[in-house]
Amino acid sequence: MKRVAEELLRQWRGSSRRKPLIVRGGRQVGKTWSVEQFGREHFTTTVKIDLEKRIDLHRIFAGNLDSKALLSQLEVAVGRRIVPGQTLLFLDEIQTCPRALSALRYLYEGAPDLHVVAAGSLLEFALAEISFPVGRVQFLNMYPLTFAEFVLAGGNAPLHQVLRGPPAALPEATHRLLLEELKRYFFVGGMPEAVRAYLDGSMLQAFEVQAEILSAYRQDFSKYAPRADKDCLNQVLDGCAAAVGEQVKYARLAQGFSNPTIHKAFDLLCMAEVLHKIPAVRTPTLPLGASINNRRFKASLVDIGLMQRLAHLPVDVELRHENLLALYRGKLAEQFVAQELLVAQNRELYYWAREDAGRPSEVDYLIQCDGRACPIEVKSGEGGSLRSLHKLLAAHPECPEGVVLSGGAYGWRPESRLRFVPLYFVGALATPGADAAAIRSPAS
Repeated sequence: MKRVAEELLRQWRGSSRRKPLIVRGGRQVGKTWSVEQFGREHFTTTVKIDLEKRIDLHRIFAGNLDSKALLSQLEVAVGRRIVPGQTLLFLDEIQTCPRALSALRYLYEGAPDLHVVAAGSLLEFALAEISFPVGRVQFLNMYPLTFAEFVLAGGNAPLHQVLRGPPAALPEATHRLLLEELKRYFFVGGMPEAVRAYLDGSMLQAFEVQAEILSAYRQDFSKYAPRADKDCLNQVLDGCAAAVGEQVKYARLAQGFSNPTIHKAFDLLCMAEVLHKIPAVRTPTLPLGASINNRRFKASLVDIGLMQRLAHLPVDVELRHENLLALYRGKLAEQFVAQELLVAQNRELYYWAREDAGRPSEVDYLIQCDGRACPIEVKSGEGGSLRSLHKLLAAHPECPEGVVLSGGAYGWRPESRLRFVPLYFVGALATPGADAAAIRSPAS
């Protein structure tokens, strides 16, 4: 499957500012496959060391972290040469060996011509336990397949090209075709193994894969100990799947646990990238994170396919809906939009919330676009008052327009400063050039 990450890895390979790269993301989003494919295409050899399987190699990182000593011992251990400029050194499941994370600094300083990539799940737990080499590594965030990647994986390159272009009016037949593809994506999701099962077999096989992935996630909860209660983690995961698009209230996510316990479980699931926290901001001005309201936030799951499995949706019933915004009371659309925007904005996703005289106002999402804040509402059509969106635009003329995402056709109302965009185009709303900045140093 072609992934956006492949181009970013190529950019990293040729960069004059290249540093060891940490590929992070939730479990089973395709990190290992993408790095291995990159190694096959762009290097003479790839030396992959799975530090979860090769616990015996942890001793190499326990002692002297001098780059020459490290590389010499690794060559002997794996029986292969590691040649700068020709070899990709891939340290997989690096979170199982925190000292290997520390070693990345010394590999950067002592072997700057060597291409080093590290990957793993639950990385944030390991990073919290070491003296992190700030300024000596870079990050690449990976996610499940986006809708555009899903369409390309299905072999429809022309439709993929449409999705890569700017939002625009399309022929009715193309519009309908994209909506049908999007409905399938709502249930299959973007986890690579589930997508492959769907393409090779059926949607039912994709559902089986989703159940296996969720089971693996829950098995991982034992690794969170003693940070959080396993039963609480299970309830919070289920509760967040049912509350997508809503302000998170800890007491509603789990029963029989205190708010601080639920809070800790929620934060750990965010660290594991099973959940993504979407904070509210008070003013739609750049930088968007400058006016965060820490008391108000929403959450989305790592993948829409996993979300619908957790919610136990009756797929045969839901698939009959023609209006995508009617699926699971609009929650699937909310999850889809959040998932696409998190990729497009490289995790910089917010929403706007304010309360005046006891009357709350809220706009679903807020992103940066063309150097300005862009408010986004997810609606079932062009109808409805869009009261909060109109209120935001009236109070903040510096916002050029509001975007309304729906299942309807593309349209523009200049007198209202509203642009109506079909749901499937949400991934194209990113700031131009955002992908080029997707590989970042930790301080950026």
